[in-house]
Amino acid sequence: MKLSHLLSAKHILPDLKSSDRQEVITEMLDYLVSLGDLPQEQLEELQASLKQREEILSTGVGNGVAIPHAFSEHLQDVVAVFGRSRSGIDFSSQDGGLVHYVVLFISPRHIYQKHLLMLAAIARMFSRLETHQYLEASSTAEEFHQLFQQKISPQRVWLPH
Repeated sequence: MKLSHLLSAKHILPDLKSSDRQEVITEMLDYLVSLGDLPQEQLEELQASLKQREEILSTGVGNGVAIPHAFSEHLQDVVAVFGRSRSGIDFSSQDGGLVHYVVLFISPRHIYQKHLLMLAAIARMFSRLETHQYLEASSTAEEFHQLFQQKISPQRVWLPH
């Protein structure tokens, strides 16, 4: 599975409004609920899980990227959303920098190995300078999605089926 399959244009938020990492996570989860990808009754549990994960170790992996992630007993497939913050968010990243790109994903607990492979693939993709150059030039959800499908194709992120 390619990353672009997880992130349709409707799963891309080109202008995150929140300025705090917990607020951003809530904004992104609320958006997934509004799309119907997450049931409202799971929201509180997922917020708590993601908050706990951030308290243990920040998901700010450096290079302006954070990858908040969690597991759910209630999902049958991976749910993901991408967002960009123009002003940047303090995620207590490993490199001390602000986060401008956030990929939040939630996996069913039974696909633990796939979850780890997705996490590594996303981190690799965003570690490339050319990825950031393409993303900085994008302004709409459609442009971001097109980049995930085409422009980054020489180094396409492949996730296991």
